Amino acid sequence: MTSSKAELRPQPRPGILDIAAYVPGKSGAKGRKVHKLSSNESPLGASPAAVAAFRDAAGKLELYPDGSAVALREAIAARYGLNPDAIVCGAGSDELLQLIAHAYLGPGDEAIYSEFGFLVYPIAIKSNGATAVVAPERNHTADVDAILARVTPRTRIVFLANPNNPTGTHLPFSEVKRLHAGLPRDVLLVLDAAYAEYVRRNDYESGIELVSTSNNVIMTRTFSKIHGLAALRLGWAYCPLHVADVLNRIRGPFNVSAPALAAGTAAIADQGFVEQAIAHNEQWLPWLTRELEALGLKVTPSVGNFLLVHFPQDAKRNAAAADADLAEQGFVLRRMDAYGIPGALRLTVGSEEANRGVVAALKAFLA
Repeated sequence: MTSSKAELRPQPRPGILDIAAYVPGKSGAKGRKVHKLSSNESPLGASPAAVAAFRDAAGKLELYPDGSAVALREAIAARYGLNPDAIVCGAGSDELLQLIAHAYLGPGDEAIYSEFGFLVYPIAIKSNGATAVVAPERNHTADVDAILARVTPRTRIVFLANPNNPTGTHLPFSEVKRLHAGLPRDVLLVLDAAYAEYVRRNDYESGIELVSTSNNVIMTRTFSKIHGLAALRLGWAYCPLHVADVLNRIRGPFNVSAPALAAGTAAIADQGFVEQAIAHNEQWLPWLTRELEALGLKVTPSVGNFLLVHFPQDAKRNAAAADADLAEQGFVLRRMDAYGIPGALRLTVGSEEANRGVVAALKAFLA
């Protein structure tokens, strides 16, 4: 039977339609005042210096941005003591993760990520024709032995969010080093350190040391979280020089906008603002944990700027019911169904008003 013209249309590559599209946290609610606590955004906004740089860039919108991001790479390098040639900037760390997958994965290849890892990983893997391999976690924490047990001759990349989103857990540096030591030298270890600045643990290292001493480790970072520049989509990767060369060959020639470059350069230099954000999180993360546990809720210990909150199973007090009730009162949290944790909600550390308000709302809901 011959198909009619109406039935003929371009088809995507095999596997593309099997990908579950990423769904961001909700932004709206029915409450009189909305507290968005669904996307791990900074309650302090952006550095005033970054805002001023952004506004200044608005007077030059007719000009192409610096395709090499020289000023931003040099500012990042100065802040962390790195070689600017080993830094690649992107439109958020999401773009960098996609570029890494695009450069190093193809049909027949495999890439591993942990059970409750960031949902961008399977999208990046599958969209390049490779197979996503899931390593089970232990207590909502990545398991090095489970990851290593799933390495095969077809493995090309291991993605590890450290700290992990959405659980807030982390692997100590000793475990990260053990993971790296167990990988073949031709397998890339990608350390996604989007929440690194929030971690106050002596056993943690963001990945800079491992990248500096290895040929097969990449660390990605973002300006979306502690710097409060989520709207501008800005991230960076610290890589071995041979990897930086590969990523620079395939990224767009002007992949980061001029306003983002300007704001990022100002933000990375404003360490005082970063310290304010850290202090705010250090005050309210443990406060929220204590208050929620006092209500009888289980909270996964977190080192980020968010908490994974587990609810009872009964229909009147489960996560879905809590989400609906909170939304009615103007508190927007993140459902965890897509991550395979339907019994939990993810709660961003917000302003004092938002933090106290959401606890009060939950207390009333659970009463």
